[in-house]
Amino acid sequence: MAEEEKKLLITFEARLRQLIYQYEQLQQENNRLKQLLEQKNEEIGKLSDSKNKLEVMYTNLRTAKTISIHDKDITDTKKRLSKLVREVDRCIALLKD
Repeated sequence: MAEEEKKLLITFEARLRQLIYQYEQLQQENNRLKQLLEQKNEEIGKLSDSKNKLEVMYTNLRTAKTISIHDKDITDTKKRLSKLVREVDRCIALLKD
């Protein structure tokens, strides 16, 4: 029985070493994945900041575009108003007749 117990002990030690080796491998992989997760979180933070800055810039651009009036826009608006006034004058003149 002593021989059988030695074989069992050797088998147990071999399996224990294998488990320890697998445990160490999993610890290394876990550490690597934690670092990768941290890097991705930093990247997400940077991209989020960039997105927020771009949204602010877009809003400012939209506001500036709305506020700014070009000379062409002014002249086109004046022409349209003059045309409308002439049409109203014609309508009034037709009603008087």
